[in-house]
Amino acid sequence: MDDELPLEAAAAASAKKAGRIVLLDVSKQLVITDHFVICSGNTERQVRTIADEVERRLLQDHRVKPARREGEQQGRWLVLDYVDFVVHVFHHEDRDYYELERLWSDAAVVPYEEQWEDNKDESASAEATPA
Repeated sequence: MDDELPLEAAAAASAKKAGRIVLLDVSKQLVITDHFVICSGNTERQVRTIADEVERRLLQDHRVKPARREGEQQGRWLVLDYVDFVVHVFHHEDRDYYELERLWSDAAVVPYEEQWEDNKDESASAEATPA
């Protein structure tokens, strides 16, 4: 597996303003996958949009398709299963309820910085700086 793919999935989610993006290395806990990418949206529509962008970007840039996509009907927890890594896109309320990070708290966290928050902070500071 290309270890960059989970990071690319996180970047795609960030491009659609996904919140609380976390990458977990679950390779020591599970034999069926290596990484979880966990993120959240504020509405069912945003959850679908985030999942669509992850799928689109990985297909376009890396020619990789998920083996399975689940949760489409409700739009509250979409799962993109790429076999070597799994993307979980939650509605923020469902994420707080299921607490995957707590469930997998023994997994190592892979460092990742949300890109859209950085851009937002830079533009906010640029607006606040007098000319």
